Amino acid sequence: MKHRFLALFVFLSITVSVMAQKKFTEGTISYDVIINTGSDKPKNSDFLDGTTVTNYIKADKSRTEMVSPLGTLTTIYDGSKNSIVILKDIGEQKYMITLTPSDWKDANRKYEGMSFGYEEGEKTILGYNCKKAVAKLQDGTTYTVWYTPDLVPENKNFQYETKTLPGLAMQYEMINSKGEKTTYTVSKISFNPVPASKFDLPKSGYRVMTYAESKGGS
Repeated sequence: MKHRFLALFVFLSITVSVMAQKKFTEGTISYDVIINTGSDKPKNSDFLDGTTVTNYIKADKSRTEMVSPLGTLTTIYDGSKNSIVILKDIGEQKYMITLTPSDWKDANRKYEGMSFGYEEGEKTILGYNCKKAVAKLQDGTTYTVWYTPDLVPENKNFQYETKTLPGLAMQYEMINSKGEKTTYTVSKISFNPVPASKFDLPKSGYRVMTYAESKGGS
């Protein structure tokens, strides 16, 4: 009889956990970005204060817009076509950079082989209960992520640096080689449908180049 009660308890626990989770298949996820240079003296990165990142997701398509005082960087990923395009709008300079899947992997190579360690700790962000994870890159760099297992994106392409998490990253920090820490915190989540036109590419006004050309290659 005890075994039956134990089995029933385990079944109910799993059922409640699954019911609490919500698959994120379409909608918009916005982040506010804060940069801490660790210095009282003004630095170039201080001009990036006020930056926002907005992710539009629709099935296997995603559009990520990073808007800063310097300009806009947009990444459009079409999973069905294995197509990745980056749009750079900096003042009057407009570039459209086309990438292959291998190019995309190269652009994010520092995240290859990364692992997450899960630690004790909880916090609430935007009404979601979040758990703590610590990411470790192959070069030894670590950063903290607060994620909610209650919201699980089916499309992981929009956020390469946290795509192996078992939930949505609600807040995460990254530290560059200069010791500057950038913190991304979710400011809004919308489940409203995203127009298909969001993933259309501009037909004119941009200088088109390959990933190799954008890096200065031939």
